Amino acid sequence: MAAVAAVAVPIVLAAPSHADPDTDFANQLHTFGIYGPRDYNAWIGKITCKRLATGLDKDTYASAKFILTNLPLNSTQGQAIQFLGAAIATYCPDQVGVLQRAAVQ
Repeated sequence: MAAVAAVAVPIVLAAPSHADPDTDFANQLHTFGIYGPRDYNAWIGKITCKRLATGLDKDTYASAKFILTNLPLNSTQGQAIQFLGAAIATYCPDQVGVLQRAAVQ
């Protein structure tokens, strides 16, 4: 999982800034093979950020577990980490340290 987190860090650092972050987020998820309702995925991304900010999820692994339980069946742990990287890039770039700490481990 640390290797996947290391890949997710550059995603956060290279995040584009556009007028509709939910659409940008959905488009990025599609590059990872993650589909589903745009609003639902955006909602999961925003909740993920809130869970990190409040300390409910202490690290990348807890966040990935939460995300994976909310992604469609047959989604992978790698996709959950990619989702996390995209969510942080889009909705809470101040949480990039979560991914950086996982990449170091």
